[in-house]
Amino acid sequence: MTMSDDVVRDSNGTILNEGDSVTLIKDLKVKGTSVTLKRGTLVKNIRLTGDPAEIECNAEKVKGLVLRTEFLKKA
Repeated sequence: MTMSDDVVRDSNGTILNEGDSVTLIKDLKVKGTSVTLKRGTLVKNIRLTGDPAEIECNAEKVKGLVLRTEFLKKA
């Protein structure tokens, strides 16, 4: 595992850090709920997980949400 494997990047390749804000680039349906997060939704104060392809966050009505970084861009 090289150092670049640990870096979390958004859909544009921008490095994401703990506490950053991101916006969604695609409408996402939240599994297990009837909520759909719309494109352009701002998600603040993200938390990094051990997986460089995923982040944790709290969005509108959904707490403890895990989002894939391929659907995000840094705000």
